[in-house]
Amino acid sequence: MNEAHFIPSQYTQTLEKGQLSWEAPSNIALVKYWGKYGEQLPKNASISFTLQNCNTKTSLIFEEKKSEEFDFEVYLDGKREASFEPKIQKFFERVFVYLPFLKDYKFKIETSNSFPHSSGIASSASGMSALALCLVDLERALSGAEGSAVDLKKASFIARLGSGSACRSIEGDLIVWGDHIQIPGSSNLIGVKYPFEVHENFKNYQDTILLVDKGEKQVSSTVGHDLMHEHPFALERFKQANENLSKLIPILKSGALSEFIKIVENEALSLHAMMLTSMPYFILMKPNTLEIINRIWTFRARTNSNICFTLDAGANVHVLYPLLEKETVSIFIKQELIQFCKNGECIEDQVGFGAVKN
Repeated sequence: MNEAHFIPSQYTQTLEKGQLSWEAPSNIALVKYWGKYGEQLPKNASISFTLQNCNTKTSLIFEEKKSEEFDFEVYLDGKREASFEPKIQKFFERVFVYLPFLKDYKFKIETSNSFPHSSGIASSASGMSALALCLVDLERALSGAEGSAVDLKKASFIARLGSGSACRSIEGDLIVWGDHIQIPGSSNLIGVKYPFEVHENFKNYQDTILLVDKGEKQVSSTVGHDLMHEHPFALERFKQANENLSKLIPILKSGALSEFIKIVENEALSLHAMMLTSMPYFILMKPNTLEIINRIWTFRARTNSNICFTLDAGANVHVLYPLLEKETVSIFIKQELIQFCKNGECIEDQVGFGAVKN
């Protein structure tokens, strides 16, 4: 498979106007991707849990037009959000060769998140995957394939060109993105379903997201990725991530929770270590992030719980634990951790199974 695979032939149908709506989830990486090359290609493979409750709902309203320019408006929660439009413009320019109908329509993109955007929960992942699904769904209609399923591979490919991790938000429950020698079918171009056996321990896994900081990050993920180009530890980091993914394969099969915890927390801290040691350096964790991490470690040592944490590129903490421990972990979170969240807020989530059409 290469990029040419996703260039369409001529469309056989015309549509004057219409509307399509999709809901796509966020995801939380267990093995992180940080550093890219070319057109949104990852420097190392990654694997993520697809989430269920953290999602973006996007409606694409389209109407035929005559001009030869991209024409669109973006609305967030019913309000025009012009600040998002340069990113969508760049996205349309990048995917035009794969979706050549984009200049034939005026689009109104209406979107809403079930969680705060730009704060370290993968809002770009869910947002771009939802939009990609709407666009690929429209292409399906233009191609005269109305009764067929949406091409999820193309949706993942298109989503990646908007936000790298968005290619992991099309399907679930475990998604791999990036070429990996031990995972057949893995690709830098798309996210693929994890192909191996997964132990019952990792089914219905829980993720309580502690909202330490709901504000926009002071350094975007795009800037952070770019800083990996000259990073003195970049090559070792890419090697470490691929090795950690290799180690996860037998762990996911055997259900070894203690070994799972070591890799997941090591990956979270390695990601933030790259930020701390880039030039310019930056810190996305907050004091309350560290307080939560230390309390999780203390609780785990005291109770032999299988609770652990991971972080995306932000201050918020994803508290991961098996479904069997939900009651005890929920009590611990309420008694000890919720005080470190902004306005005492958290999101109860769990592993989900991908996007759905509305």
